[in-house]
Amino acid sequence: MSERDYQARAPHTPHDQQTEDYGGGHIQARHGRVNGWLLIVYTIMCVWALYYGIKFWGGLGPGLDF
Repeated sequence: MSERDYQARAPHTPHDQQTEDYGGGHIQARHGRVNGWLLIVYTIMCVWALYYGIKFWGGLGPGLDF
């Protein structure tokens, strides 16, 4: 284990700053959290998708309802 790996896993390093190396150290990933505003956007998009799916489900499409 290299010094860098030891520092990443050291107990005194906060969990959100610990990194994991992939691809021989070329790619680093760390633990994080999803921002609150992004969760709100996801929620709004899901509600809109449910509304749109219920409101416009079926039929031939816009302008084709003979």
